[in-house]
Amino acid sequence: MAPGEEGQQEAAVHKAGCFCGAVEVEVTGKPTFEGYCHCSDCQAWSAAPINAFSLWPSGSVRITRGEADIGTFHKTENSYRKFCKICGGHLMTEHPRMRLIDVYANLLRDFTHQPTLHANYGSKMVSVKDGLPKFRDLPAELGGSGETLPD
Repeated sequence: MAPGEEGQQEAAVHKAGCFCGAVEVEVTGKPTFEGYCHCSDCQAWSAAPINAFSLWPSGSVRITRGEADIGTFHKTENSYRKFCKICGGHLMTEHPRMRLIDVYANLLRDFTHQPTLHANYGSKMVSVKDGLPKFRDLPAELGGSGETLPD
């Protein structure tokens, strides 16, 4: 890495948006955690067996367009799921207790998702043999048991 390049990486800005483009979100810096979630809520919300997540500190996420068009749904106090009220496109999930926001990795333009773990693997619908740690629920740092399962 060239001198000064590290600071540039820290200040990286990535944009994401909904399906119709009415809402745009910007993240700055680097995510705290990246991985895949297998919980039943993510499965139902995304209509997919796995959600590629990137968890960012709340202060790193900013709505740059269409804030009035964002709807929120929360089944529990742990997760506030955000979507576009125009097209229904999913945007992000706020996790207030963790003080992190999951801006869905596949929505972030020019972002290289570098997963380091699988969360809630105890609820998996499909097995993934990629050598990453598979947490039954969540890593201890995120309030889980920290218990891992076999690949």
